[in-house]
Amino acid sequence: MAEQDRIDEAKARYKAEREKRLREDAQGQYSQLTDEYEEFDHDPWVEPGFTREPMVETTQVVVVGAGFAGMLIAKGLLEQGITDFRIIDKAGDFGGTWYWNRYPGCMCDVESLIYLPLLEETGYTPTMKYAPASEIFEQCQRIGRRFDLYPHALFQTEIDTAAWDEDASRWTITTSRGDQLSAKFFITAGGILHKAKLPAIEGINDFAGRAFHTARWDYGYTGGSPTEPMDHLKDKRVGIIGTGATAIQVVPQLARSAKEVYVFQRTPSPVGERANAPIDPGWVEAQPPGWQRERMVNFTEAVTGDKPAVNLVGDGATRLLWEDTQQAAATPEEQAELERLDFEVMQGLRDRVDEIVDDPETAEKLKPWYGKHCKRLCYHDEYLQSFNRPNVHLVDTNGLGVRRVTAAGPVVDGREYELDLLVYASGFEVTTGLVSRLGFDPVGVGGVKLSERWEDGAHTLHGVLTNGFPNLLVCHFIQAGFGLNFHHYLQELTAHLTWIVATAEESGISSIEATVEAEDAWLAQLWEAGKGFGRYSAACTPSFHNSEGARTMAAARNVVHPGNLMRYSEHLERWRDAGDLPGVTITR
Repeated sequence: MAEQDRIDEAKARYKAEREKRLREDAQGQYSQLTDEYEEFDHDPWVEPGFTREPMVETTQVVVVGAGFAGMLIAKGLLEQGITDFRIIDKAGDFGGTWYWNRYPGCMCDVESLIYLPLLEETGYTPTMKYAPASEIFEQCQRIGRRFDLYPHALFQTEIDTAAWDEDASRWTITTSRGDQLSAKFFITAGGILHKAKLPAIEGINDFAGRAFHTARWDYGYTGGSPTEPMDHLKDKRVGIIGTGATAIQVVPQLARSAKEVYVFQRTPSPVGERANAPIDPGWVEAQPPGWQRERMVNFTEAVTGDKPAVNLVGDGATRLLWEDTQQAAATPEEQAELERLDFEVMQGLRDRVDEIVDDPETAEKLKPWYGKHCKRLCYHDEYLQSFNRPNVHLVDTNGLGVRRVTAAGPVVDGREYELDLLVYASGFEVTTGLVSRLGFDPVGVGGVKLSERWEDGAHTLHGVLTNGFPNLLVCHFIQAGFGLNFHHYLQELTAHLTWIVATAEESGISSIEATVEAEDAWLAQLWEAGKGFGRYSAACTPSFHNSEGARTMAAARNVVHPGNLMRYSEHLERWRDAGDLPGVTITR
Protein backbone atom coordinates (compact mmCIF):
# COMPACT_ATOMS: atom_id res chain seq x y z
CA MET A 1 0.00 0.00 0.00
CA ALA A 2 1.33 3.46 -0.92
CA GLU A 3 2.21 5.72 2.02
CA GLN A 4 -0.50 8.28 1.20
CA ASP A 5 -3.08 5.50 1.08
CA ARG A 6 -1.94 4.35 4.54
CA ILE A 7 -2.23 7.93 5.81
CA ASP A 8 -5.72 8.32 4.34
CA GLU A 9 -6.77 5.00 5.85
CA ALA A 10 -5.43 6.09 9.25
CA LYS A 11 -7.28 9.42 9.03
CA ALA A 12 -10.52 7.57 8.36
CA ARG A 13 -9.85 5.37 11.40
CA TYR A 14 -9.02 8.46 13.48
CA LYS A 15 -12.37 9.99 12.58
CA ALA A 16 -14.33 6.82 13.32
CA GLU A 17 -12.66 6.34 16.69
CA ARG A 18 -13.23 10.00 17.58
CA GLU A 19 -16.92 9.78 16.78
CA LYS A 20 -17.33 6.79 19.09
CA ARG A 21 -16.08 8.87 22.00
CA LEU A 22 -17.93 12.15 21.41
CA ARG A 23 -20.50 12.87 24.10
CA GLU A 24 -22.95 15.74 24.39
CA ASP A 25 -22.11 16.18 28.06
CA ALA A 26 -18.37 16.68 27.23
CA GLN A 27 -16.76 17.61 30.57
CA GLY A 28 -20.07 16.88 32.27
CA GLN A 29 -19.18 13.19 32.02
CA TYR A 30 -16.99 13.75 35.08
CA SER A 31 -18.06 14.43 38.66
CA GLN A 32 -16.56 17.02 40.96
CA LEU A 33 -15.54 15.68 44.34
CA THR A 34 -18.42 17.22 46.26
CA ASP A 35 -19.77 15.97 49.60
CA GLU A 36 -21.49 13.14 47.71
CA TYR A 37 -18.04 11.71 46.99
CA GLU A 38 -16.38 12.74 50.25
CA GLU A 39 -14.78 9.34 50.76
CA PHE A 40 -12.83 9.85 47.51
CA ASP A 41 -11.38 13.20 48.61
CA HIS A 42 -10.04 12.78 52.14
CA ASP A 43 -6.33 13.29 52.80
CA PRO A 44 -4.72 9.90 53.56
CA TRP A 45 -1.33 11.46 54.38
CA VAL A 46 -2.22 13.38 57.56
CA GLU A 47 -3.39 12.36 60.97
CA PRO A 48 -7.09 13.19 61.52
CA GLY A 49 -8.15 15.77 64.05
CA PHE A 50 -5.75 18.58 63.17
CA THR A 51 -6.70 21.92 64.69
CA ARG A 52 -5.09 25.32 65.17
CA GLU A 53 -6.11 28.76 66.33
CA PRO A 54 -7.59 31.06 63.64
CA MET A 55 -5.34 33.82 62.39
CA VAL A 56 -6.35 37.46 61.93
CA GLU A 57 -3.63 39.04 59.84
CA THR A 58 -2.75 41.77 57.34
CA THR A 59 -0.16 40.74 54.78
CA GLN A 60 1.15 41.86 51.39
CA VAL A 61 0.47 38.68 49.44
CA VAL A 62 -1.64 35.56 49.83
CA VAL A 63 -0.71 32.67 47.55
CA VAL A 64 -3.16 29.79 47.07
CA GLY A 65 -1.25 26.60 46.39
CA ALA A 66 1.94 25.07 47.80
CA GLY A 67 3.05 23.09 44.76
CA PHE A 68 5.75 24.01 42.27
CA ALA A 69 4.05 27.32 41.39
CA GLY A 70 3.48 28.38 44.99
CA MET A 71 7.05 27.57 45.97
CA LEU A 72 8.52 29.40 42.97
CA ILE A 73 6.32 32.43 43.69
CA ALA A 74 7.47 32.43 47.32
CA LYS A 75 11.11 32.22 46.30
CA GLY A 76 10.58 35.02 43.78
CA LEU A 77 8.93 37.25 46.38
CA LEU A 78 11.85 36.71 48.73
CA GLU A 79 14.29 37.62 45.97
CA GLN A 80 12.30 40.81 45.37
CA GLY A 81 12.65 41.66 49.06
CA ILE A 82 9.04 40.80 49.91
CA THR A 83 8.93 38.71 53.05
CA ASP A 84 5.37 39.36 54.22
CA PHE A 85 3.25 36.67 52.53
CA ARG A 86 1.14 33.62 53.26
CA ILE A 87 0.83 30.33 51.36
CA ILE A 88 -2.46 28.42 51.79
CA ASP A 89 -3.00 24.82 50.76
CA LYS A 90 -5.47 22.03 51.48
CA ALA A 91 -2.57 19.56 51.65
CA GLY A 92 -0.48 18.85 54.70
CA ASP A 93 2.87 19.88 53.18
CA PHE A 94 4.53 21.39 50.13
CA GLY A 95 4.41 19.43 46.89
CA GLY A 96 1.10 20.04 45.12
CA THR A 97 0.45 17.11 42.81
CA TRP A 98 3.49 15.35 44.28
CA TYR A 99 1.97 15.59 47.73
CA TRP A 100 -1.23 13.89 46.58
CA ASN A 101 0.11 11.42 44.03
CA ARG A 102 1.92 8.64 45.85
CA TYR A 103 0.41 5.71 44.01
CA PRO A 104 2.65 2.71 43.27
CA GLY A 105 4.94 3.26 40.30
CA CYS A 106 4.41 7.02 40.27
CA MET A 107 7.26 9.03 38.74
CA CYS A 108 7.76 12.02 36.48
CA ASP A 109 7.64 11.44 32.73
CA VAL A 110 9.87 14.45 31.99
CA GLU A 111 13.58 14.14 32.69
CA SER A 112 14.16 14.86 36.38
CA LEU A 113 17.19 17.07 35.67
CA ILE A 114 14.86 19.62 34.09
CA TYR A 115 11.63 18.78 35.92
CA LEU A 116 12.64 18.99 39.59
CA PRO A 117 12.75 22.66 40.58
CA LEU A 118 15.79 24.51 41.90
CA LEU A 119 18.35 21.71 41.70
CA GLU A 120 21.27 24.12 41.56
CA GLU A 121 19.94 26.23 44.42
CA THR A 122 19.39 23.23 46.68
CA GLY A 123 22.47 21.29 45.57
CA TYR A 124 20.42 18.16 44.93
CA THR A 125 21.01 15.59 42.18
CA PRO A 126 18.11 13.25 41.29
CA THR A 127 18.94 9.56 41.44
CA MET A 128 17.22 8.58 38.17
CA LYS A 129 16.52 10.11 34.76
CA TYR A 130 12.83 9.79 35.67
CA ALA A 131 12.63 10.29 39.41
CA PRO A 132 10.05 8.49 41.55
CA ALA A 133 7.30 10.54 43.14
CA SER A 134 8.70 10.10 46.63
CA GLU A 135 11.93 11.77 45.52
CA ILE A 136 10.09 14.69 43.92
CA PHE A 137 8.05 15.20 47.09
CA GLU A 138 11.26 15.19 49.13
CA GLN A 139 12.69 17.88 46.83
CA CYS A 140 9.60 20.00 47.49
CA GLN A 141 10.16 19.64 51.22
CA ARG A 142 13.84 20.46 50.70
CA ILE A 143 12.87 23.68 48.92
CA GLY A 144 10.55 24.54 51.80
CA ARG A 145 13.41 24.16 54.26
CA ARG A 146 16.08 25.79 52.08
CA PHE A 147 14.09 29.00 51.62
CA ASP A 148 12.42 28.91 55.06
CA LEU A 149 8.94 28.71 53.57
CA TYR A 150 7.30 26.64 56.29
CA PRO A 151 6.67 29.64 58.62
CA HIS A 152 4.68 31.24 55.77
CA ALA A 153 2.48 28.20 55.12
CA LEU A 154 -1.03 27.47 56.34
CA PHE A 155 -1.52 23.79 55.51
CA GLN A 156 -4.68 21.69 55.81
CA THR A 157 -6.53 24.91 55.09
CA GLU A 158 -8.95 25.87 52.32
CA ILE A 159 -10.21 29.25 51.15
CA ASP A 160 -13.86 29.86 52.00
CA THR A 161 -14.27 33.36 50.58
CA ALA A 162 -12.14 35.95 48.83
CA ALA A 163 -13.58 39.41 48.16
CA TRP A 164 -12.10 42.67 46.91
CA ASP A 165 -12.54 45.53 49.41
CA GLU A 166 -12.85 48.59 47.18
CA ASP A 167 -12.38 51.07 50.01
CA ALA A 168 -9.22 49.46 51.34
CA SER A 169 -7.92 48.25 47.93
CA ARG A 170 -7.23 44.87 49.47
CA TRP A 171 -8.46 41.29 49.29
CA THR A 172 -10.36 39.99 52.32
CA ILE A 173 -9.94 36.25 52.65
CA THR A 174 -11.54 33.77 55.01
CA THR A 175 -10.61 30.11 55.40
CA SER A 176 -11.92 26.80 56.63
CA ARG A 177 -9.84 27.30 59.80
CA GLY A 178 -11.58 30.57 60.67
CA ASP A 179 -8.69 32.73 59.44
CA GLN A 180 -9.34 36.33 58.40
CA LEU A 181 -6.61 37.64 56.14
CA SER A 182 -6.25 40.98 54.42
CA ALA A 183 -3.87 40.99 51.46
CA LYS A 184 -2.88 43.56 48.86
CA PHE A 185 -2.22 40.86 46.26
CA PHE A 186 -4.02 37.55 45.86
CA ILE A 187 -2.27 34.96 43.67
CA THR A 188 -4.07 31.77 42.66
CA ALA A 189 -1.54 29.02 42.02
CA GLY A 190 -3.85 26.06 42.39
CA GLY A 191 -2.14 23.93 39.76
CA ILE A 192 -3.56 21.59 37.12
CA LEU A 193 -3.05 18.15 38.65
CA HIS A 194 -4.36 18.56 42.15
CA LYS A 195 -8.16 18.34 41.95
CA ALA A 196 -9.10 14.76 41.22
CA LYS A 197 -12.13 14.02 39.05
CA LEU A 198 -14.31 10.93 38.84
CA PRO A 199 -16.28 9.65 35.86
CA ALA A 200 -19.98 10.30 36.42
CA ILE A 201 -20.81 6.59 36.31
CA GLU A 202 -24.25 5.38 37.29
CA GLY A 203 -24.04 3.57 40.63
CA ILE A 204 -20.51 4.70 41.42
CA ASN A 205 -21.34 4.82 45.14
CA ASP A 206 -23.08 1.42 45.05
CA PHE A 207 -19.87 -0.58 44.78
CA ALA A 208 -19.55 -2.73 47.90
CA GLY A 209 -15.80 -3.29 47.70
CA ARG A 210 -13.00 -0.80 48.32
CA ALA A 211 -12.70 2.10 45.86
CA PHE A 212 -10.42 5.12 45.68
CA HIS A 213 -8.81 7.56 43.26
CA THR A 214 -5.12 7.10 42.46
CA ALA A 215 -4.40 10.49 44.06
CA ARG A 216 -5.75 9.16 47.37
CA TRP A 217 -4.07 5.76 47.40
CA ASP A 218 -4.98 3.53 50.36
CA TYR A 219 -1.90 1.53 51.32
CA GLY A 220 -3.77 0.41 54.42
CA TYR A 221 -5.89 -1.71 52.07
CA THR A 222 -3.31 -2.67 49.45
CA GLY A 223 -0.35 -3.07 51.74
CA GLY A 224 3.11 -1.91 50.78
CA SER A 225 4.12 1.69 50.12
CA PRO A 226 5.29 3.79 47.15
CA THR A 227 8.54 1.79 47.29
CA GLU A 228 7.35 -1.60 48.64
CA PRO A 229 5.18 -4.37 47.09
CA MET A 230 1.44 -4.37 47.80
CA ASP A 231 1.36 -7.63 49.71
CA HIS A 232 -2.33 -7.41 50.69
CA LEU A 233 -3.50 -7.85 47.09
CA LYS A 234 -2.30 -11.38 46.45
CA ASP A 235 -5.83 -12.81 46.76
CA LYS A 236 -7.68 -9.75 45.44
CA ARG A 237 -9.47 -9.00 42.15
CA VAL A 238 -8.59 -5.44 41.18
CA GLY A 239 -10.08 -3.22 38.51
CA ILE A 240 -8.69 0.08 37.26
CA ILE A 241 -10.69 2.59 35.23
CA GLY A 242 -8.50 4.73 33.01
CA THR A 243 -5.53 4.11 30.73
CA GLY A 244 -3.76 7.49 30.72
CA ALA A 245 -0.42 8.64 32.09
CA THR A 246 -1.29 7.50 35.63
CA ALA A 247 -2.63 4.07 34.75
CA ILE A 248 0.38 3.08 32.65
CA GLN A 249 2.47 3.43 35.81
CA VAL A 250 -0.01 1.76 38.17
CA VAL A 251 -0.97 -1.28 36.07
CA PRO A 252 2.49 -2.96 36.15
CA GLN A 253 2.55 -2.62 39.94
CA LEU A 254 -0.93 -4.12 40.28
CA ALA A 255 0.03 -6.87 37.84
CA ARG A 256 2.88 -7.95 40.12
CA SER A 257 0.74 -7.91 43.26
CA ALA A 258 -2.89 -8.81 42.59
CA LYS A 259 -4.56 -12.12 41.88
CA GLU A 260 -6.45 -10.65 38.90
CA VAL A 261 -6.27 -7.21 37.27
CA TYR A 262 -8.95 -5.83 34.95
CA VAL A 263 -7.96 -2.72 32.99
CA PHE A 264 -11.07 -0.83 31.79
CA GLN A 265 -10.16 1.17 28.70
CA ARG A 266 -12.02 3.91 26.88
CA THR A 267 -9.11 5.25 24.80
CA PRO A 268 -5.64 3.65 24.64
CA SER A 269 -2.59 5.79 25.26
CA PRO A 270 0.41 5.95 22.94
CA VAL A 271 3.26 4.35 24.89
CA GLY A 272 6.87 4.77 23.85
CA GLU A 273 10.07 3.56 25.46
CA ARG A 274 11.04 5.22 28.74
CA ALA A 275 14.56 3.78 29.22
CA ASN A 276 15.04 4.98 32.77
CA ALA A 277 18.59 4.98 34.08
CA PRO A 278 20.65 6.27 37.04
CA ILE A 279 22.10 9.80 36.96
CA ASP A 280 25.81 10.24 37.54
CA PRO A 281 26.27 12.84 40.35
CA GLY A 282 29.73 13.57 38.99
CA TRP A 283 28.26 14.74 35.71
CA VAL A 284 26.00 17.21 37.51
CA GLU A 285 28.81 18.49 39.71
CA ALA A 286 30.89 19.24 36.60
CA GLN A 287 28.21 21.45 34.98
CA PRO A 288 28.67 25.24 34.88
CA PRO A 289 26.25 27.57 36.70
CA GLY A 290 22.95 27.94 34.86
CA TRP A 291 23.07 24.44 33.41
CA GLN A 292 19.52 23.53 34.50
CA ARG A 293 17.88 26.48 32.77
CA GLU A 294 19.97 25.92 29.64
CA ARG A 295 18.84 22.30 29.59
CA MET A 296 15.19 23.28 30.14
CA VAL A 297 15.24 25.74 27.25
CA ASN A 298 16.95 23.16 25.02
CA PHE A 299 14.23 20.61 25.81
CA THR A 300 11.46 23.13 25.14
CA GLU A 301 12.98 24.00 21.78
CA ALA A 302 13.40 20.34 20.85
CA VAL A 303 9.78 19.40 21.54
CA THR A 304 8.30 22.46 19.83
CA GLY A 305 10.10 22.26 16.55
CA ASP A 306 12.86 24.86 16.96
CA LYS A 307 15.49 22.12 16.59
CA PRO A 308 18.44 23.20 18.74
CA ALA A 309 21.88 22.33 17.37
CA VAL A 310 22.30 19.69 20.10
CA ASN A 311 19.55 17.66 21.75
CA LEU A 312 20.77 17.72 25.36
CA VAL A 313 18.03 15.55 26.86
CA GLY A 314 17.75 12.97 24.06
CA ASP A 315 14.63 11.23 25.40
CA GLY A 316 11.51 9.85 23.77
CA ALA A 317 9.73 13.20 23.90
CA THR A 318 12.48 15.09 22.09
CA ARG A 319 12.74 12.34 19.48
CA LEU A 320 9.02 11.96 18.80
CA LEU A 321 8.07 15.64 19.05
CA TRP A 322 11.10 17.02 17.21
CA GLU A 323 9.06 18.39 14.32
CA ASP A 324 6.68 21.35 14.48
CA THR A 325 3.85 20.66 16.91
CA GLN A 326 1.22 23.10 15.80
CA GLN A 327 0.33 21.92 12.30
CA ALA A 328 0.42 25.59 11.25
CA ALA A 329 1.96 24.98 7.84
CA ALA A 330 1.99 27.84 5.34
CA THR A 331 1.49 25.75 2.18
CA PRO A 332 -0.37 22.55 1.25
CA GLU A 333 3.01 20.86 0.71
CA GLU A 334 4.16 21.76 4.21
CA GLN A 335 0.85 20.59 5.65
CA ALA A 336 1.21 17.26 3.86
CA GLU A 337 4.73 16.82 5.20
CA LEU A 338 3.64 17.52 8.77
CA GLU A 339 0.77 15.08 8.33
CA ARG A 340 3.20 12.43 7.10
CA LEU A 341 5.55 12.97 10.06
CA ASP A 342 2.63 12.80 12.48
CA PHE A 343 1.45 9.54 10.93
CA GLU A 344 4.94 8.03 11.10
CA VAL A 345 5.28 8.77 14.82
CA MET A 346 1.90 7.27 15.65
CA GLN A 347 2.37 4.29 13.36
CA GLY A 348 5.68 3.60 15.06
CA LEU A 349 3.91 3.56 18.42
CA ARG A 350 1.21 1.27 17.06
CA ASP A 351 3.87 -1.05 15.66
CA ARG A 352 5.50 -1.11 19.10
CA VAL A 353 2.30 -2.60 20.51
CA ASP A 354 2.53 -5.48 18.03
CA GLU A 355 6.17 -6.01 18.91
CA ILE A 356 5.46 -6.30 22.64
CA VAL A 357 1.96 -7.70 23.20
CA ASP A 358 1.66 -11.42 22.45
CA ASP A 359 -2.10 -11.69 21.87
CA PRO A 360 -3.03 -10.09 18.52
CA GLU A 361 -6.58 -9.23 19.60
CA THR A 362 -5.38 -7.47 22.75
CA ALA A 363 -2.63 -5.71 20.81
CA GLU A 364 -5.12 -4.33 18.31
CA LYS A 365 -7.26 -2.86 21.10
CA LEU A 366 -4.22 -1.18 22.69
CA LYS A 367 -3.32 0.79 19.55
CA PRO A 368 -3.92 4.56 19.64
CA TRP A 369 -5.79 5.87 16.60
CA TYR A 370 -5.40 9.65 16.70
CA GLY A 371 -2.76 12.30 16.00
CA LYS A 372 0.35 12.65 18.14
CA HIS A 373 -0.80 15.92 19.75
CA CYS A 374 -4.29 14.75 20.68
CA LYS A 375 -3.28 13.14 23.96
CA ARG A 376 -0.15 13.17 26.07
CA LEU A 377 2.46 10.78 24.72
CA CYS A 378 3.41 8.32 27.45
CA TYR A 379 6.64 6.45 28.03
CA HIS A 380 6.96 3.18 29.94
CA ASP A 381 8.84 -0.08 29.71
CA GLU A 382 6.41 -2.34 31.61
CA TYR A 383 2.85 -1.24 30.80
CA LEU A 384 2.34 -3.00 27.47
CA GLN A 385 4.34 -5.96 28.74
CA SER A 386 1.84 -6.36 31.60
CA PHE A 387 -0.80 -7.60 29.16
CA ASN A 388 1.33 -10.68 28.53
CA ARG A 389 0.73 -11.76 32.12
CA PRO A 390 -2.07 -14.32 32.60
CA ASN A 391 -3.59 -12.34 35.49
CA VAL A 392 -3.99 -9.07 33.51
CA HIS A 393 -7.11 -8.60 31.39
CA LEU A 394 -7.92 -5.70 29.07
CA VAL A 395 -11.60 -4.75 29.13
CA ASP A 396 -12.01 -2.54 26.09
CA THR A 397 -15.23 -0.50 26.13
CA ASN A 398 -15.07 0.37 22.41
CA GLY A 399 -14.70 4.06 23.18
CA LEU A 400 -17.75 4.28 25.44
CA GLY A 401 -16.13 4.00 28.85
CA VAL A 402 -17.68 2.29 31.84
CA ARG A 403 -21.26 3.51 32.18
CA ARG A 404 -22.52 1.54 35.18
CA VAL A 405 -21.18 0.11 38.42
CA THR A 406 -23.08 -2.30 40.67
CA ALA A 407 -22.35 -3.51 44.18
CA ALA A 408 -20.19 -6.22 42.60
CA GLY A 409 -18.29 -4.08 40.10
CA PRO A 410 -18.34 -2.40 36.65
CA VAL A 411 -20.67 -3.56 33.91
CA VAL A 412 -19.41 -3.59 30.30
CA ASP A 413 -21.36 -5.06 27.38
CA GLY A 414 -23.77 -6.69 29.80
CA ARG A 415 -21.05 -8.45 31.79
CA GLU A 416 -20.61 -7.66 35.46
CA TYR A 417 -16.99 -7.80 36.66
CA GLU A 418 -16.83 -8.84 40.29
CA LEU A 419 -14.04 -7.00 42.08
CA ASP A 420 -12.61 -6.51 45.55
CA LEU A 421 -10.91 -3.22 44.71
CA LEU A 422 -11.79 -0.58 42.10
CA VAL A 423 -9.16 2.08 41.36
CA TYR A 424 -10.07 5.26 39.51
CA ALA A 425 -7.19 6.54 37.37
CA SER A 426 -9.51 9.16 35.92
CA GLY A 427 -7.25 12.16 36.14
CA PHE A 428 -7.71 15.72 37.27
CA GLU A 429 -9.62 18.86 36.38
CA VAL A 430 -7.38 20.63 33.87
CA THR A 431 -9.48 22.77 31.52
CA THR A 432 -12.55 23.21 33.71
CA GLY A 433 -13.36 26.68 34.99
CA LEU A 434 -10.94 28.31 37.41
CA VAL A 435 -13.61 28.53 40.11
CA SER A 436 -14.20 24.78 39.93
CA ARG A 437 -10.49 24.04 40.25
CA LEU A 438 -9.97 26.51 43.09
CA GLY A 439 -13.01 25.49 45.10
CA PHE A 440 -14.06 29.09 45.86
CA ASP A 441 -15.44 31.98 43.84
CA PRO A 442 -13.50 35.28 44.09
CA VAL A 443 -15.71 38.37 44.31
CA GLY A 444 -14.43 41.46 42.52
CA VAL A 445 -15.49 45.05 41.98
CA GLY A 446 -19.19 45.71 42.54
CA GLY A 447 -19.76 42.29 44.05
CA VAL A 448 -19.32 40.50 40.72
CA LYS A 449 -18.18 36.90 41.08
CA LEU A 450 -15.41 35.51 38.90
CA SER A 451 -17.76 32.72 37.79
CA GLU A 452 -20.11 35.42 36.47
CA ARG A 453 -17.41 37.43 34.69
CA TRP A 454 -15.99 34.21 33.19
CA GLU A 455 -19.31 32.54 32.49
CA ASP A 456 -18.41 32.30 28.79
CA GLY A 457 -14.76 31.42 29.45
CA ALA A 458 -11.65 33.22 30.64
CA HIS A 459 -11.13 36.99 30.18
CA THR A 460 -7.50 37.91 30.82
CA LEU A 461 -4.42 39.75 29.74
CA HIS A 462 -1.66 37.17 29.24
CA GLY A 463 -3.69 34.71 31.32
CA VAL A 464 -2.68 36.67 34.43
CA LEU A 465 -4.72 39.86 34.96
CA THR A 466 -8.49 40.21 34.61
CA ASN A 467 -10.75 43.22 34.48
CA GLY A 468 -12.88 43.85 37.56
CA PHE A 469 -10.57 41.84 39.81
CA PRO A 470 -7.76 44.19 40.85
CA ASN A 471 -4.57 42.66 42.24
CA LEU A 472 -5.77 39.15 41.43
CA LEU A 473 -2.94 37.33 39.67
CA VAL A 474 -3.76 33.99 38.06
CA CYS A 475 -1.06 31.36 37.72
CA HIS A 476 -2.40 28.79 35.26
CA PHE A 477 -2.04 27.98 31.57
CA ILE A 478 -5.48 29.09 30.32
CA GLN A 479 -4.89 32.03 27.92
CA ALA A 480 -1.24 31.74 28.93
CA GLY A 481 1.66 29.57 27.87
CA PHE A 482 2.32 25.92 28.38
CA GLY A 483 5.12 23.45 28.02
CA LEU A 484 5.63 19.73 28.15
CA ASN A 485 8.02 20.50 30.99
CA PHE A 486 5.55 22.28 33.26
CA HIS A 487 8.33 23.34 35.61
CA HIS A 488 9.89 25.42 32.83
CA TYR A 489 6.58 27.15 32.14
CA LEU A 490 6.06 27.89 35.83
CA GLN A 491 9.55 29.30 36.15
CA GLU A 492 8.81 31.79 33.36
CA LEU A 493 5.34 32.72 34.63
CA THR A 494 6.10 33.01 38.34
CA ALA A 495 9.00 35.35 37.59
CA HIS A 496 6.46 37.57 35.79
CA LEU A 497 3.99 37.46 38.68
CA THR A 498 6.54 38.40 41.31
CA TRP A 499 7.81 41.20 39.04
CA ILE A 500 4.28 42.65 38.96
CA VAL A 501 4.03 42.57 42.73
CA ALA A 502 7.47 44.11 43.24
CA THR A 503 6.88 46.81 40.59
CA ALA A 504 3.59 47.79 42.20
CA GLU A 505 5.30 48.09 45.57
CA GLU A 506 8.18 50.16 44.19
CA SER A 507 5.93 52.45 42.10
CA GLY A 508 3.30 53.15 44.72
CA ILE A 509 0.58 51.33 42.80
CA SER A 510 -2.33 50.34 45.01
CA SER A 511 -4.23 48.33 42.42
CA ILE A 512 -3.76 46.92 38.92
CA GLU A 513 -6.17 45.16 36.58
CA ALA A 514 -6.51 44.50 32.85
CA THR A 515 -8.66 46.66 30.63
CA VAL A 516 -11.47 44.99 28.69
CA GLU A 517 -9.87 46.18 25.45
CA ALA A 518 -6.56 44.52 26.35
CA GLU A 519 -8.32 41.28 27.24
CA ASP A 520 -10.12 41.23 23.90
CA ALA A 521 -6.95 42.04 21.98
CA TRP A 522 -5.05 39.28 23.75
CA LEU A 523 -7.74 36.71 22.98
CA ALA A 524 -7.75 37.75 19.32
CA GLN A 525 -3.98 37.32 19.27
CA LEU A 526 -4.28 33.85 20.78
CA TRP A 527 -6.92 32.80 18.28
CA GLU A 528 -4.89 34.04 15.34
CA ALA A 529 -1.70 32.36 16.53
CA GLY A 530 -3.46 29.10 17.38
CA LYS A 531 -5.81 28.66 14.45
CA GLY A 532 -3.63 25.92 12.94
CA PHE A 533 -3.62 23.88 16.10
CA GLY A 534 -7.30 24.69 16.63
CA ARG A 535 -8.10 22.89 13.39
CA TYR A 536 -5.86 20.00 14.43
CA SER A 537 -7.43 19.74 17.89
CA ALA A 538 -10.97 19.81 16.53
CA ALA A 539 -10.25 16.52 14.74
CA CYS A 540 -8.82 14.88 17.86
CA THR A 541 -10.37 12.21 20.00
CA PRO A 542 -11.91 13.80 23.11
CA SER A 543 -9.56 14.45 26.02
CA PHE A 544 -8.69 17.25 28.42
CA HIS A 545 -6.54 18.68 25.61
CA ASN A 546 -9.67 19.78 23.73
CA SER A 547 -12.09 20.03 26.67
CA GLU A 548 -13.48 16.57 25.86
CA GLY A 549 -14.55 17.74 22.41
CA ALA A 550 -16.74 20.58 23.72
CA ARG A 551 -17.68 23.15 21.06
CA THR A 552 -18.66 26.03 23.33
CA MET A 553 -17.54 29.63 23.71
CA ALA A 554 -15.97 28.74 27.07
CA ALA A 555 -13.89 26.03 25.41
CA ALA A 556 -12.93 28.47 22.64
CA ARG A 557 -11.86 31.14 25.13
CA ASN A 558 -9.96 28.73 27.37
CA VAL A 559 -7.15 28.42 24.87
CA VAL A 560 -3.41 28.23 25.39
CA HIS A 561 -0.71 30.26 23.69
CA PRO A 562 0.48 27.90 20.94
CA GLY A 563 3.94 26.79 20.03
CA ASN A 564 7.22 27.32 21.80
CA LEU A 565 6.86 28.40 25.43
CA MET A 566 9.59 30.96 24.88
CA ARG A 567 7.34 32.88 22.45
CA TYR A 568 4.83 33.37 25.26
CA SER A 569 7.63 34.34 27.62
CA GLU A 570 8.76 36.95 25.08
CA HIS A 571 5.28 38.53 25.19
CA LEU A 572 5.64 38.91 28.94
CA GLU A 573 9.15 40.30 28.64
CA ARG A 574 8.10 42.90 26.06
CA TRP A 575 5.23 43.96 28.30
CA ARG A 576 7.55 44.40 31.26
CA ASP A 577 10.10 46.28 29.17
CA ALA A 578 7.48 48.68 27.77
CA GLY A 579 7.75 50.67 30.97
CA ASP A 580 4.15 51.92 31.09
CA LEU A 581 2.24 48.70 31.89
CA PRO A 582 0.20 48.72 28.65
CA GLY A 583 -3.32 47.33 28.72
CA VAL A 584 -3.93 47.81 32.43
CA THR A 585 -5.69 50.25 34.70
CA ILE A 586 -3.79 51.29 37.81
CA THR A 587 -4.58 53.37 40.87
CA ARG A 588 -2.08 54.91 43.24
